[in-house]
Parts: sequence; structure tokens; C-alpha cells
Amino acid sequence: MEFFRPDLNFDFVGKRRIFIGISCAAVLLSFVLLATRGLNYGIDFVGGTIVQVAFKEKKPIGDIRGAVSALNLGDALIQEFGSDREFLIRVKEFRSDVEGVDKRIAGALEKSFGKGSLEIRRTESVGPQVGEDLKRKAMSSLIFACIGILIYVGLRFRFVPAAASIVALLHDVIITMGILSLTGKEFNLPIVAAVLTIIGYSINDTIVIFDRIRENTRLSRRSELGEVINSSINQTLSRTILTGGTTLLTLLAFFFLGGEVIADFSFILIVGIIIGTYSSIYVASPILLAFPGYSGGAAAPRRSKKAPVRA
Repeated sequence: MEFFRPDLNFDFVGKRRIFIGISCAAVLLSFVLLATRGLNYGIDFVGGTIVQVAFKEKKPIGDIRGAVSALNLGDALIQEFGSDREFLIRVKEFRSDVEGVDKRIAGALEKSFGKGSLEIRRTESVGPQVGEDLKRKAMSSLIFACIGILIYVGLRFRFVPAAASIVALLHDVIITMGILSLTGKEFNLPIVAAVLTIIGYSINDTIVIFDRIRENTRLSRRSELGEVINSSINQTLSRTILTGGTTLLTLLAFFFLGGEVIADFSFILIVGIIIGTYSSIYVASPILLAFPGYSGGAAAPRRSKKAPVRA
């Protein structure tokens, strides 16, 4: 199935300086956001207790905050969760007696709003040492994923495409983290899984384009590398749109219909899929032109050995 005519030729390579400039600005802005605002780490990484409360009727969040603050549980963060009757209460202090925290919060809320006016839907607790360990392992998983991809692409396409693909992956991860910081969405283990999914999706899209570049280089050795890259991106454009479009439709359904539990996970995947598709076309492929002498990954032609002429 093709969305574009085979003879259509968008000048992706010719506009590379504009889009590389946009990418550099986005990466720089992401670094600034991460340095100034940071990430909103969830209890998976900082430790603490989370209680999900559902009321039978709409309740003012200020009254809920007042009832919880009277318990002296430390800094408590209270936010709506999906509706104006359901709330998440986060206490960023670890409590070994999770059920005790659960009951104390329920008792304080029932004292303020009446007995039987609420239901405790969920209670979770993570210790600070476990949170630090999970944070280290999450960052290690991202680093090892990039190293593994570098080795794989290097063995398959040589060093230059491997370097270009890693630059594109770092571009995707940094901008995604910047958007996480900008929106203030919680950075937890499901979000780490989403980032790893983005890395896999992005490298798959990049490899498809690199494969076509290698094939076209072997078929048209006299063409310039820029022309080969441009035609290769155009030839795979229908596949890129079809794959990205169907994935986005699924993620949009999860985002709007899946509820608050997977909303942040779906949101990050939507952002990552868009950025990953963009980087495969406007970041990874044009970077190949920055390496003098790169020929597109095609093997050098073998010279036939002629028998010596006897006098």
C-alpha cells in the first residue's frame, strides 16, 4: 500500500540544515528544562506512599488537603485522578506500615466528609533505598540499550551509520525527557518502559531507511550520496507513514479511552513515535553526509585479476 506516488521526490536532504537547526534548538531547550525544572520522579524512584481515594460525590481538593495535613505525614501531594471525585494522595516519605497509612488517611477523610463517603482504591509504598536502586537500574537500562544498538548497527552497516543512529536515538530520548520535564508528568518505571519502546521503534525506522540507502548505492554507484539518501527516504516514505500512522491511532485510543492509569504512558509513546519518525528522516539520514568519504555502506567493487601477458 502506497500513500505517495513512486516518482514523487520531496527534497528532504536539501532542507536538512533547517531541520538540524530545529533539532539542535529542541535538544538545547530540553537540557535547559532538565537542568532548571528537572524530572518529576515518582515514588518508584524517590520512595514514599501513594493512596488512591474515590469519593461518592465531588469534593473540594482544598478540604482534602486540609484533612490530610492534620495527620502530619510529611509533604503530601494531592491531585485529581481522572475525575473530580477521585484523587491521588502521595506522601514522599516511606512508611513501613502501609496499611496504617491507608487507614489513617481513610479515617481522617471520613471524619471530615462522613463515614462511608469514600473508598480506598489502591495503596503502594516504596522505600528510599529501593527507589535509588530502581533509578540506577532504569538509567543503566537506557545506556545499555544504546550500547547494544551501537554494536548491532555497527556490525550491520559499519561505523558511520551506527554513529548516526545513536545520535538520532540520543536526540529522541533527550527531547522526550525535556517534554516530560515541561509537562511535569511523573517519571516512573512505566515511563522508562515507554522510553525503551521509543528507542526500539526509532532504530527500526532508521534501519529500514539505511537498508534502502545501501541497496540504492549498489544499484547507482555514479549518483551522489545526497541524491541516494533523498530517493531512499522518498521510497520508504509510504511505509513510514503507514507504520507510524497505525501505531499513533492505537496510542491515541489508549490515551483518550484507556483511563488515567495508562494516560501518561500513552502520551510519552505518542510523543516518542512522532519524534522518532522525524529523527529517522531529518536527523539520522542527513548525518551520513557529514562524514567525508562515506559511500553509503556499499562494498567496494572487486577488481578482476588479469593474467600477465607473456612476451
